[in-house]
Amino acid sequence: MNKPISDACDRNREPILKVLQDFITRDDRRLLEIGSGTGQHAVYFAPHFPQLEWYPTDVSGKLKGIKLWMHEAGTPNIQAPVRLEVGKDDFPKVKFDVVFTANTFHIMHWKEGKSLIKLLGHRLREGSRAIFYGPFKYEGEFTSPSNEAFDRNLKVSDPLSGIRSFEDVNNAMIKNGFELIADVDMPANNQMLIYSRLKFVSERS
Repeated sequence: MNKPISDACDRNREPILKVLQDFITRDDRRLLEIGSGTGQHAVYFAPHFPQLEWYPTDVSGKLKGIKLWMHEAGTPNIQAPVRLEVGKDDFPKVKFDVVFTANTFHIMHWKEGKSLIKLLGHRLREGSRAIFYGPFKYEGEFTSPSNEAFDRNLKVSDPLSGIRSFEDVNNAMIKNGFELIADVDMPANNQMLIYSRLKFVSERS
């Protein structure tokens, strides 16, 4: 099996890294990546944060490709990839300071997106960050004609996929105990949404 390759990962990795460097601190110890895809992001980003244990995850069919990238890179702070299918699987049972996901919300159905946000609310604690990269709509409008065309193409393959509304994502995050601390404009009409977990309130309280 040859390594899977995503040209988009090569194009967007440097702009994403610059934002991650602004919001990942020296005190952070574990980062969970949801939807690691080919594994290219993990092997590029992890060496820049040697204090972090980087945990890649994806559906079962993606794990072999991620392992190929990891084996070639030999990066010591990347953990073995594990299966995480949103809506079915829980996070690994360790404390995460940062959760990062790139280009997943428009692939997932919105029901799965809400399941992910609910899981973030259950598992992250005060001060932890959730960072989302990808295209979003604002006030019902696409940010570019290319994003509108992209959305149409996504719906041809899966009518329940598509570019998500920032307002829907933001409202769900607020409901689950987060506040938006940054919305960063990125190249190619993408965004980086950075959320911080507010003080945790248990379900019993």
